[in-house]
Amino acid sequence: MIHSKDLQIDWLRTFLAVVDTGSMTAAARQVARSQSAVSMQLKKLEDSLGRPLFKREPRQLTLTPAGYDLLGHARKLLEAHSTMVDAMHGGAVSGRVTLGAPDDYALTYLMPALRGFMTRFGEVEVTLVCEDSASLWTKVDRGQIDLALVTRDGPSRGELLFREALVWGGTEQHEAWKRSPLPIAVHGLSERLRTAILAAISGLGREYRVVYNSPNVSGQLAAMESGLAVAVVTRCSLPAHLKVLDARHGLPELPVAEVVLTRSRDSTGSRAVDALYAHVAGALRDPLCDAPTHVSGGDKHVL
Repeated sequence: MIHSKDLQIDWLRTFLAVVDTGSMTAAARQVARSQSAVSMQLKKLEDSLGRPLFKREPRQLTLTPAGYDLLGHARKLLEAHSTMVDAMHGGAVSGRVTLGAPDDYALTYLMPALRGFMTRFGEVEVTLVCEDSASLWTKVDRGQIDLALVTRDGPSRGELLFREALVWGGTEQHEAWKRSPLPIAVHGLSERLRTAILAAISGLGREYRVVYNSPNVSGQLAAMESGLAVAVVTRCSLPAHLKVLDARHGLPELPVAEVVLTRSRDSTGSRAVDALYAHVAGALRDPLCDAPTHVSGGDKHVL
């Protein structure tokens, strides 16, 4: 079989998106293509090279030796390509951007997006600040940080990118959900979410006490692991070995968080901030986020 040696830029960009995001679905959002188009581009790339680039296992994609070989070359080539495009359109984008996010959003969503951004805009210096959403909103409003990926704290605040499920978590071993008053660990949720969650517990007639506060998800997970409390965390941050709790455990249904991208007024006119805003929004925006949020057994309310 004769293989073409011409590797198209779009194929390589899609390849890197899959590597950086870890899934076909997330990569499709990042490159603004359908999942089938992403699969087709990867197939064309593999056919051109004559070797598979991924080991396709259930719920997991792992690079083959050929995939690892291609990875470094692809990053260098796309960086050189971006430099050339920037030079032909009035110079490279440079500058400094301070980007904020809670640690669960940063680890799950921002890190893959930032890898793609740094390949495209290598001359932009990005500083990442991980704090709770409430603190980050304050810093954006004061102009202390440029951009933030946060939980929406009010109607129409920020650009809605996607919705994130909140879940109760605990351990089978300690069964903290059976205690009265119910011990709860909470982290930096917006005040609206926190109020809604505590009101929902009271609505079930259950007494509760907040036994742990932390701006970081790691503290929540530790509280669950130790049996100190049940905790409300984002679904993306709950490890597989911890238990998702629900009405069967005497706990109320939780609202769905709206995750938005927002920027400071002081950042207006910064090409570096414009570039990072556009990249993060393009990589993380869910095209279905404006549709109603449905779950089995009914609709979840959104805050």
